Amino acid sequence: MHITNFIQVVSQGLVKLNWGMLCLLLNASAIDLLTKYKLFFRIQLAINVQIPVEYGGLGGKAVYIDTEGSFMVERVYQIAEGCISDILEHFPHSHEKSSSGQKQLQPEHFLADIFYFRICSYTEQTAAINYLEKFLGEHKDVRIVIIDSVTFHFRQDFDDMALRTRVLSGLSLKLMKIAKTYNLAVVLLNQVTTKFTEGSFQLTLALGDSWSHSCTNRLILYWNGNDRYAYLDKSPSLPVASAPYAVTGKGVRDAVSSNHKRVRVT
Repeated sequence: MHITNFIQVVSQGLVKLNWGMLCLLLNASAIDLLTKYKLFFRIQLAINVQIPVEYGGLGGKAVYIDTEGSFMVERVYQIAEGCISDILEHFPHSHEKSSSGQKQLQPEHFLADIFYFRICSYTEQTAAINYLEKFLGEHKDVRIVIIDSVTFHFRQDFDDMALRTRVLSGLSLKLMKIAKTYNLAVVLLNQVTTKFTEGSFQLTLALGDSWSHSCTNRLILYWNGNDRYAYLDKSPSLPVASAPYAVTGKGVRDAVSSNHKRVRVT
């Protein structure tokens, strides 16, 4: 599986692979733009994990832990409509065979299968992650847990960096156990920042070097001119690679040309 297959997971939902903990990073040089467009990635994942099995998907549900208050129901509805449109385009007649298939292909059905948690402090975030194991034991069809972002409260609420490191280490171990036990993907949103090392500024994870080793896979989203790219920076089984992607009104899609300009998505 190459990096381009990850874009296919986002845009088509066809690859059934548990990546353990995947960390999505935002390049600091374009943080404002990417903060806007990361919304598409996380919602696209929450939608595509629900694609019914008969259409090549997982037929699962999603847990969405929102620490920033940036979850937009209108955008989820829009991306769900785009996903349904693609399904009907590729399977024009199969949904007509059963009433259950027609019921599944409704935006409201996709929204109903996202379990949403609004988090307002790092203590709530810790409590929610500790609660996940019990919750997932009762909802065995959940196939993805998205935390957006794991960074937010830990960058604001801590003066004791040693304590922060210990808390984050405990959370990462808990999330890795959850991913393995329940055979699901855990997607963490983080930011990239800069630090001054050996006379120059270098990119580093916002939560420090120890956190950089916690995630199984690390994917960096960045601009290259007017093109958007996803760069696989870390993986235990895949080579370092990058791939272009496009953000459209329907959500995240494979890049169809080399000119994906920074246009406004309405």
